[in-house]
Amino acid sequence: MLVIGFPAQVFGTNCYVVAPAAGEECLVVDPGIGVLGQLSAVLEEHGLRPAAVLATHGHLDHVYSVTPVCQAHGVAVRVHGADTYRLVDPAATLGPELRAMFEQQFGKDGWHEPDDVVELEHGQKLTIAGIELDVVHAPGHTEGSVIFTVPGVPSSLDAGHGLTSTAFAGDVLFAGSIGRTDLPGGSGAAMMRSLRERVLPMADDTLVLPGHGPATTIGRERASNPYLREEALR
Repeated sequence: MLVIGFPAQVFGTNCYVVAPAAGEECLVVDPGIGVLGQLSAVLEEHGLRPAAVLATHGHLDHVYSVTPVCQAHGVAVRVHGADTYRLVDPAATLGPELRAMFEQQFGKDGWHEPDDVVELEHGQKLTIAGIELDVVHAPGHTEGSVIFTVPGVPSSLDAGHGLTSTAFAGDVLFAGSIGRTDLPGGSGAAMMRSLRERVLPMADDTLVLPGHGPATTIGRERASNPYLREEALR
C-alpha cells in the first residue's frame, strides 16, 4: 500500500493520498486549505488517479479543497451522514470572529458545496480503488467524525515494527492527545464513549495516521495517552 501524507498550508491538517501502488487509482483523505498544488504534484509524480475523496469529518480545515478535487476528477466525497450538513457552509460553525478572519484572508467566495456527496454510516465496509475500508463512527469532535481503517501498512511507515493495519483517525485521536470537543457539535461525553467503544478495542499493532501531527500506534497511545489511559481504567 502506498500512503503519502503532507500538511495543509493552514492549521497543518494532514492530507493523505492512499493507493495500492503507484500508477493506480487512489483515495484522497481530508484535502484541507491550500493543498491543491501539492496534491497535484503527488498525483503526477506517482501516476495516481483519484477515485474518491474521504472526509473524516466536516470541519473547514479538513474539507476546504473537497469541491475542487471532486470536480477536477469527477468523483464523490464520502462523509458520515451526521456531518453532511457541514458541507453546505463549513465556515458557519467557526463563530463570527474566526469566520471574519478567515474570510478576510481567503475571501467570501472560497467555498462551494460539492455536487456529489455520499453518506457513510458506522460499520460500512467499502472497496474503492482496490482498497478495503471499514467505517468507524466515533463522534465527539463532531457528530459525524469517523475513523477509516484499512488492512496493511505502508512499508515506509512500518519501520520493522510489525504493524498490521492503518487507521486514518481524523481529529478523534492524536499522538498524545485527542480532538477538542468545545466547538459546535462537539461533545466531551461522546468523545470519551468513542475512545472507550471504538478506539480502545483496536489492536495495538494499528498504525494511526491522525488529522494533525505525527503518526503513532494504538499500542503507544494505550500506554501513554492520558485520555486513553483514563478510559481504560474505567
